[in-house]
Amino acid sequence: MKLQNLAFVMALGLSTATAGCATKSDQWVEIKGQRYSVEVANTEASRAQGLMFRDEMDADKGMFFVHPANEMQAYWMKNTKIPLDILYFDPQLKLVSQSRDTPPCSAGDQCPPYPSTAPAQYVLELNAGQAAKLNLQDGDQLTVSKSIVLKPTE
Repeated sequence: MKLQNLAFVMALGLSTATAGCATKSDQWVEIKGQRYSVEVANTEASRAQGLMFRDEMDADKGMFFVHPANEMQAYWMKNTKIPLDILYFDPQLKLVSQSRDTPPCSAGDQCPPYPSTAPAQYVLELNAGQAAKLNLQDGDQLTVSKSIVLKPTE
């Protein structure tokens, strides 16, 4: 009986100790009623790495990039193996530009850039086809979970 009580107390203590800590599953964005679990790229190194070298990404996943300033952004698909929708957002999290069905590129530094058509501070990369599936339009509002800090950590 004491062993069961001890196990319960330990489990309760562990859950209490981890309560309030943001986990990766707490990091999500939502647009047009569709929620995506995201990895957050909020350092220069993580933004540079992006989704390079990945063979696949689940349909309900994405990567959310946090930039230091609202300015023209340009992404490329260097060493990226999966086609993506690249969605650019302003500081108010309004969609301002889209690069849909952006193809993978294995040409190294010869890969073309995909620039935004307006200044952006945040970028969301999803699997190609998601923007069309949701019929995304410039001006659509993105919602982000409270666990995502909207300032770079560098």
